[in-house]
Amino acid sequence: MSKQEQEFHEPAGDWHPSGPKSSGIWDQMLAQDPGSGDATLLQRYQAGAATAPETITHEYWEEVMILTGELTDLGLGQTFTAGMYACRPPGMKHGPYRSEPGCSMLVVIRYPHDAAS
Repeated sequence: MSKQEQEFHEPAGDWHPSGPKSSGIWDQMLAQDPGSGDATLLQRYQAGAATAPETITHEYWEEVMILTGELTDLGLGQTFTAGMYACRPPGMKHGPYRSEPGCSMLVVIRYPHDAAS
C-alpha cells in the first residue's frame, strides 16, 4: 500500500491532539500509508505548549521543517526558528520541546522497510 495520490488542495482534515502527554500540540494528517504507518502531517504548537518532560525517541525516520514561529529543545537549550530543518533516524534522542510563541511544522514520518518488501 502507499499514500493516496492527491493534487494540490487545501488540507481539510481535522486537527487532533498530538498525544495524551502533549497539551496544546495538534496534528493534521495530510497523507498516510495505513499499511506501513508512513505519514506526512502538519503539527501546530499553541503559544506556551510543551511536550512531556521526557527525552523523545521513536522507531521511525522523522523529518521536520519549521514553517512559522520557533521551537525550543529544552534538552539542548537551543531555539530553532522558521525555515530550519531536522532529519532524525530511528532511535535518535531529541527534546523535550516548548514553544513560547507557538509554531507550525511540516512533519514526514517513514518507518524502516525491509529491502525485500
